[in-house]
Amino acid sequence: MKPIPPGSTLGVLGSGQLGRMFAIAARQLGYRVHVLSPDDDTPTGQVADLEIRAAYDDLDAVASFARGVSVVTFEFENVPAATTAACERFAPVRPGGNVLHTTQNRRREKTFLKDAGIPVTPFWSVHSPGDLQVALAQTGCPAVLKTADWGYDGKGQAKLASAADIDRVWPRFAGGESILESFIDFQCEISVVGARGADGSFVAYGPMQNSHANHILDVSFAPAAVKPSVAAEAIEIAREILRRLEVVGVLCVEFFVDRHDRLLVNELAPRPHNSGHLTIDACTTCQFEQQVRAVCGLPLGSPRQHRAAAMANLLGELWQAGPPNWSAALAQNDVKLHLYGKAAPRIGRKMGHLTALADTADEAVQRVHAARQALASA
Repeated sequence: MKPIPPGSTLGVLGSGQLGRMFAIAARQLGYRVHVLSPDDDTPTGQVADLEIRAAYDDLDAVASFARGVSVVTFEFENVPAATTAACERFAPVRPGGNVLHTTQNRRREKTFLKDAGIPVTPFWSVHSPGDLQVALAQTGCPAVLKTADWGYDGKGQAKLASAADIDRVWPRFAGGESILESFIDFQCEISVVGARGADGSFVAYGPMQNSHANHILDVSFAPAAVKPSVAAEAIEIAREILRRLEVVGVLCVEFFVDRHDRLLVNELAPRPHNSGHLTIDACTTCQFEQQVRAVCGLPLGSPRQHRAAAMANLLGELWQAGPPNWSAALAQNDVKLHLYGKAAPRIGRKMGHLTALADTADEAVQRVHAARQALASA
């Protein structure tokens, strides 16, 4: 494909922090950025050239938006299929609507992975309490029930300790499609962020090792504390997934590593990922610049990581006792602060992140924890 050169205008569907960091990377490369979402004064809109407030199902507004850009990408996967179809009439969408269709539904995503021979967490489709009873007999307990659509950061899922939990849990899932997954006794969770160009070129970051709090990513670090063979296999699985999906852009593959060092894909995110934020400060080319390069048909950049790094999310809880002590955190050596421009902190809302660099991953984790704790100091 003919490259889309700097100076062109890139379109983003969605206006959160991932779009913001994409827009910053795009502007550094000399591109203009237009963003469309149902909100205004958004993290992305604050740094874009043009912010368009419109519903995703306002297809006239979507078409007008697409006419004004050279390519469309997205910063979250819950974009309606009709929206991407309307864009594709006037500009290429990368990754394509087919990638969104597969990854925005857990059953379709896991079925794709299973059919491709990719190791995936065992799952069963569930539409009724009867289906759930049958599936639970297959998985055993504990197991995890998840909505097929619209789930993220632990939303739309519940753990079942026994069949007695069905009556308590099912009302939250009635009326929609769900999947039941076997509960995996894992030693750690890792993620690989991959980028693929239109010419099939591929680069990868990671693996990054992730820990969660209240189902929300808390800290990620790289290099991950896994065997070299596990790291290499995770990257090759990611390569194969991006190839089979024909991704042009960035996609994250999240894995469980079980007690026997076996990899199981947990889920896919067809965009830059929270765990990859550390690449902004730790790598030659960050995941957001890689997204720009890929969707514009430019050569992919080097993903080389020049130091060990750890990233810690900053959630709205930090603001409960008053404004965080930014000076105390920034006084820490080799710590970088990234805030997303969100005006209203709320419990569980991602307001920003810290990245710490060090000679080892353990040192980076200790450093980023210390910096975040300093934010709460008087």
